Amino acid sequence: MTKIWSCLFLIFACLMWLPAPANATSVVTGMTWSGTADEAMLSIEMTENPSNAVTILDAPRRIVLDLDDTVLASPMPPVPEGSLIAAARDGLAGDGRYRIVLELSQPALPRLDVAGGAAGTVLRLRLRTASEEAFREALVSTSVPVHGRDAAARPAPGQKPFTLVVDPGHGGIDNGATGVDGVHEKDINLAFARRLRDVLAGRDDIAVVLTRDDDRFVPLSERSDIARRASADLFVSIHADSIGYPSVRGATVYTLSEQASDSLARDVARSENAADRFAGPEWQQDTPEIHDILMDLMRRENEVLSVGFADALIADLKKGQVRTINNPRRSAGFRVLRAPDVPSVLFELGYLSNATDAEDVQSPQWQARVADILAGAVSRFAGRD
Repeated sequence: MTKIWSCLFLIFACLMWLPAPANATSVVTGMTWSGTADEAMLSIEMTENPSNAVTILDAPRRIVLDLDDTVLASPMPPVPEGSLIAAARDGLAGDGRYRIVLELSQPALPRLDVAGGAAGTVLRLRLRTASEEAFREALVSTSVPVHGRDAAARPAPGQKPFTLVVDPGHGGIDNGATGVDGVHEKDINLAFARRLRDVLAGRDDIAVVLTRDDDRFVPLSERSDIARRASADLFVSIHADSIGYPSVRGATVYTLSEQASDSLARDVARSENAADRFAGPEWQQDTPEIHDILMDLMRRENEVLSVGFADALIADLKKGQVRTINNPRRSAGFRVLRAPDVPSVLFELGYLSNATDAEDVQSPQWQARVADILAGAVSRFAGRD
């Protein structure tokens, strides 16, 4: 851990010596909570002072902080117990914006202070309890003018929708897993992806792109390229694998890591990565990556966001009484999740090696219920709910 923070310090030191462009990318280097039951403060240490906006929303009561041209190198810590913050989440909101959403346990009004700090800038978002009347009055303007930007300068809601890329695994010559009843994984993945797209189709603030919309083979690296070309804000790969443990059943959410979290994650990654055996030699080579300071920071930020989305989705699945396996968030070296600039997860609907799972994932009613849950998790991650 000491070595990691030493490396980060050197990176930030290098950044400080680089000439700052007009729209310099700001890096969040640390966040801390403080306060009482009546007051709360989130201190955000940053390398630059970004343009920002604080928005007050209702139903439920929320305070939203948007930071322009910002990447994350330090995760947001858990909210202290007994705080007036009921819940907190963060994520990318499009156009390079980093968004923090704070749900309130009671009416409160925000104030954002900007001060110099050892690493560059410290933003202090202070929240103080207020009367219901004062909170309602603040809602009239919808946004509290703060440093660098106000509501009038913000993009129109429909101008840049949050882009979700849904990847139905396998396809074409690659059937994927085969269930105990002979069903092919590729067909289940595509049916679920289309159902998820249909759930979100009525919204103009979330755009859905499928990596395939028919029974065709798409190499793993091309799936990542589709996400990049679409300027994806989130990438979700849909699967329903088969494993050598017929008693194991339930949904799993996988994230990327160099070392597999366990033997099951390792086996699933090995199976999914083998999909490119159907591709030509030009698709079987790993694409060389250019490693620079901002690329590494971007990868680190998106790893944090990927894990955050995975945890939120798992919580929603459990709340919706959808069966999950033990330790439902796992990680391994999935090639399809390797895009450094897009938060990415692999959502395993269930395991076709288990008869009950195989029946569930083919059920239109089950698919509809889980698609609704996933759509809700995406909406909250996007800060649109």
